[in-house]
Amino acid sequence: MIRLLLVDDQELVCQGLQAMLNLESDLEVVGIANNGQTAIQKVETLKPEVVLMDIRMPIMDGREATRIICQKFPETKVLVVSTFDEDDYIAQSIKAGAKGYLLKDMPVEELAQAVRLVYRGYTQMGPGLMEKMLDGILDSSATETESAKPELTELTPREVEVLNLIGTGCTNREIAHELYIAEGTVKTHVTHILNRLNLRNRAQIAIYANSGR
Repeated sequence: MIRLLLVDDQELVCQGLQAMLNLESDLEVVGIANNGQTAIQKVETLKPEVVLMDIRMPIMDGREATRIICQKFPETKVLVVSTFDEDDYIAQSIKAGAKGYLLKDMPVEELAQAVRLVYRGYTQMGPGLMEKMLDGILDSSATETESAKPELTELTPREVEVLNLIGTGCTNREIAHELYIAEGTVKTHVTHILNRLNLRNRAQIAIYANSGR
């Protein structure tokens, strides 16, 4: 028998879930809480195996309650069940330790199956939520990378010439010959390019030079 704690500030939601989940032969709702603070107290006294956690609640929200429960009672698994599918809610809940994130409009038989899987150690995400969260992470990462990418204005005109020639595959000697400068001067320019563009090696300079900038 999997012992469940329901956490939601809407009493009717809890009562409805309790009635439906108790019809499952292997599930038992052992308690109900209407905020995160009460949920923590009931986890300690009732020792449920799975907590179905809402997000928006008074006194203490579901994200903070999830974090505390997962830290203090690692044997108890938290499954968030929410009306909201915002990326921040999903990501923060998973970061807090939740084993899944589902939406309240899912069929109760699917919720029951998700509870069983979370109890066995699997992560459960509502349809489309994983893709939605990953898209948000990738978009954010791309924006940060683009905004963090140094500008060519950090370089002198001569350094830009050296950078472009490295992009074509030229060696230092070939660059020196092309620009009529000493090979040692080319090496100095390469060092400046690495420092000013926050690059690690010559290969990264070549990639940067061919990145369309």
